[in-house]
Amino acid sequence: MTRSSAPDVALTGARIVTPSGILNAHALLIKDGRIVSLVPDSSVPDGVLVQDLGGGYLLPGFIDTQVNGGGDVLFNDAPTQTGLRTIIAAHRRFGTTGLLPTLITDHLSVVDTALAAGESALAEGMPGLLGLHIEGPHLNPAKKGIHDASRIVPIDGGIVERLAAPTKGRRIVTLAPELAPVGAVRRLAEAGVLVCAGHSLATYEDARNALDEGLAGFTHLFNAMTQFLSREPGLVGAALESRTTHFGLIADGRHVHPASLRVARLARGDDGIMLVTDAMPPVGGTKGKFTLMGREIIMREGTCKGSDGTLAGSALTMAEALRNAMDFMGCDLVSASRMASGNPARFLRLDEEVGEIAPGLRADLVHLNDERHVQATWIAGTREDHCE
Repeated sequence: MTRSSAPDVALTGARIVTPSGILNAHALLIKDGRIVSLVPDSSVPDGVLVQDLGGGYLLPGFIDTQVNGGGDVLFNDAPTQTGLRTIIAAHRRFGTTGLLPTLITDHLSVVDTALAAGESALAEGMPGLLGLHIEGPHLNPAKKGIHDASRIVPIDGGIVERLAAPTKGRRIVTLAPELAPVGAVRRLAEAGVLVCAGHSLATYEDARNALDEGLAGFTHLFNAMTQFLSREPGLVGAALESRTTHFGLIADGRHVHPASLRVARLARGDDGIMLVTDAMPPVGGTKGKFTLMGREIIMREGTCKGSDGTLAGSALTMAEALRNAMDFMGCDLVSASRMASGNPARFLRLDEEVGEIAPGLRADLVHLNDERHVQATWIAGTREDHCE
């Protein structure tokens, strides 16, 4: 990006993670909230404010496409701008600079309220908010997981039009494709909605039909869906075979076995994987329990479960997901960064705005120390210090 005046700030002292590798002894120059260039330390212009990060790594800020709550707030219980702001702040502490708060299965009136709050917050430019993820209520009750079966409803033409309404951000809709009318996925996709398959008993053929209509991805791969079998590849097989879609992985070691994470990476490569948290209110909060649709949920062994042991989202952070991706899947920091930032940005069709450290992109960044823990974040060049 060409600039006619000097940058506002130069970030130095950290190794810079780019899609092509890690740069040493380089500075990242920022002006007006955007990345101007990457230059050797010796080439930092005179008169620029230099911020020495004192080691560690500078990465693109994490992007999480599935966040149910944080800061002791569940989005379903607080589908308001205040609720959104609290959730975003809770996750920023762990390196997330862009997210889609996720509304799980609820009454359609709550969906409407959430969509309206999201649009108001997007119109005001709430930092960190990229859009909303509507996960249900159009799911298969046989794969409901912790979702409230009494609130699951079929998707019809009127609901499709409601979800296809214009948005100022990005909108993800998770549904069971085998229960959607023919053409529903296509209509949503044509409206710019990113449709994902999840909580589903879809066959491989069902998945292929949805892909032909424009299915964009798969919600929390392996969890609450048909598995890969010898004579029926299921949703998992369709996801691993596809080269045009993305899938979320909850890399907490509990939702998905580390070996399955490795198999998914071997089958699909790095490009299709998005690290997600599926986070619940305890992330960035002070309480170890909360209520979900009248059920008590307790944080146990690093995740969230109902009294019967059913998984209810996670207590995972994106910083931990990045570390786990490296430790469980054996990938390097460049690949893990792609899964945590670059791939979600491409899935959201925001890769010309965020997701990498490259000239012209918004300065959404995270600084990790040598142990890969968050020290600071930037959203559009505005810094916030943390101590993960």
